Amino acid sequence: MGKKIATVITDMFEDSEYTKPADAFKEAGHEVITIEEEAGKKIEGKNKQAEVTIDKGIDEVKPEEFDALFIPGGFSPDQLRADERFVKFTKAFMDDKKPVFAICHGPQLLITAKSLDGRDATGYVSIKVDLENAGVNFHDQEVVVCSNQLVTSRTPDDIPAFIRESLNLL
Repeated sequence: MGKKIATVITDMFEDSEYTKPADAFKEAGHEVITIEEEAGKKIEGKNKQAEVTIDKGIDEVKPEEFDALFIPGGFSPDQLRADERFVKFTKAFMDDKKPVFAICHGPQLLITAKSLDGRDATGYVSIKVDLENAGVNFHDQEVVVCSNQLVTSRTPDDIPAFIRESLNLL
């Protein structure tokens, strides 16, 4: 049975870090719901290779309506973490032990949600110190799965491993 995956995303996301996993999730029978400030808004990837029309506004959704959370990288997570609504939404998935998939800069949202202390994770090299300061046991490897809940990866090069482990959890 397909799962419902909340995807928090805004402009300047890393194109392939959204499109490739989202396509793989859909192909496997899961539903990917994009969430930003408002439904119907069109956002664009930082490489201008992908445009996404947002399915739901953050005020229209509740974490309990979803089975998992997906946080693509790029500049999107840094922008979203300035909005407390996205931080609370993200934290709820971690607190409820639901699957969370964060690639590249995606863990920035988890840092702001204060949900990574004592966790094994990875992320883009430029956020390594931020992750360590948040209490993460940082691993420089293509994919890290922590407590059968959290899947993290570093860069677009890691997408195949990220998809594989995310689908395993689903």
